[in-house]
Amino acid sequence: MELFRPDQIQNGLLLRNLAYNPLSVPLACDGGLRLSVACPFCRPDRDRVLHDDSLVFVLRDGFPVSPGHVLVIPHRHVGSFFETTPEERRAILESLELAKESVVQAHRPDGWTIGINDGAAAGQTVSHLHVHLIPRYDGDRPDPRGGVRWVLPEKADYWTKP
Repeated sequence: MELFRPDQIQNGLLLRNLAYNPLSVPLACDGGLRLSVACPFCRPDRDRVLHDDSLVFVLRDGFPVSPGHVLVIPHRHVGSFFETTPEERRAILESLELAKESVVQAHRPDGWTIGINDGAAAGQTVSHLHVHLIPRYDGDRPDPRGGVRWVLPEKADYWTKP
């Protein structure tokens, strides 16, 4: 199989070319792109890519917590939101809006949780920035009040405390 040739079907079998880059940015460690070979977001499964531009892409979450859960991810391998450029931040927000429109058409959610786990102490398990867009549905939790505050359960319920 040639290096930059997409997947092929031969004798009824799908042959994956893992070197093929479905995204619009070259997979190389030059030009400040800082890609990681071991990072799942530097080499995403292109069947899960919903949107792609020169700075970010939208990926269906591999372990969705609700129908329509997607991630917005910069192409550049950067661990923290605070390491992104202003252009990357703009592209992230624009792609969140595009992803939202797509999820609304497919799933009709009743609300949204938008989140970033930035750093190991915050629960980040893949050290490549990714923004979660999690559709929420009436009844998916008995009492959804507090939302993201439940990452620290003892401090989440502020509305019943004096």
